[in-house]
Amino acid sequence: MDVAAAALALVLLAPLLALVALLVRLDSPGPALFRQTRTGLNGRSFLIYKFRTMHVQEDGAVVSQARRGDARLTRLGGLLRSTSLDELPQLINVLRGEMALVGPRPHALAHDRHYGALLSAYSGRFAVRPGITGWAQVNGSRGGTPQLADMQRRVEFDLWYIENQSFALDLKILAATALHVLPGRSNAY
Repeated sequence: MDVAAAALALVLLAPLLALVALLVRLDSPGPALFRQTRTGLNGRSFLIYKFRTMHVQEDGAVVSQARRGDARLTRLGGLLRSTSLDELPQLINVLRGEMALVGPRPHALAHDRHYGALLSAYSGRFAVRPGITGWAQVNGSRGGTPQLADMQRRVEFDLWYIENQSFALDLKILAATALHVLPGRSNAY
């Protein structure tokens, strides 16, 4: 189901994807797509695709989370992140079987190592494919995690989703995601 929906979305959104890619390239030097290693199902690594929103392309042992007013953002980057348009290339990851439309959002490997060492339940997130959107995100646990409690809350939402996963719940999350990405409602930066 995810693969069919992702394929259809990629076809329907092709003009928008091409326009965003062009705008990213015109906005600042560098590739249109950002790739970063993430952890997927059963702890397997994969390269996630996103539209590039920053001047840097971190993918190492230390990756700084984006924060409000981040100087690394490109001029276009803030808009792409606040509308979640930067996430659309992840439909390719869904086609490749690395991600699902709905599931726990994958974090950079550096964050997986950090939070995995601090939160014993953290690795439970890898029991399912990571998602473009998830239960945590539609419940307000999106964006930075400056306090350990912020990540703990996100993990609790992710584990609840894994235990209660259903087609109906996925549809509810997808509908709620559409509402959360409207301008002014997102806490992504």
